[in-house]
Amino acid sequence: MATIGPDFISLQVRDLERSALFYEHQLGLRRSAAGPPHAVVFDTKPVPFAVREPLPETELDSLPQPGEGIALWLRATDAQELHDALSAHGTQITAAPIDGPFGRTFTFADPDGYRITIHDAA
Repeated sequence: MATIGPDFISLQVRDLERSALFYEHQLGLRRSAAGPPHAVVFDTKPVPFAVREPLPETELDSLPQPGEGIALWLRATDAQELHDALSAHGTQITAAPIDGPFGRTFTFADPDGYRITIHDAA
């Protein structure tokens, strides 16, 4: 028996529709027809990504920063263009764009404060 690797990633969020709209309109993710009523699943490849209502025992407001210690990276077709659009929208950029081993890379905070890193090279 062996684990193969990540197969599904979801973030618990305070306001499901607000977060879903952010990922849909600001990052260009498309909603998938699949998913339970307490979550919005996006059609991402190779691993599905979702935002979901918090589990009953989870108090996001009591956390200094949701997801602290977890690194979530998403690949984009043009990281600089996405950075510029997010910045113009007023999204908090937590690490300015740099050129590194994964192409153009930057980090932003989503509506719940999760730090998401964007890069544009495989």
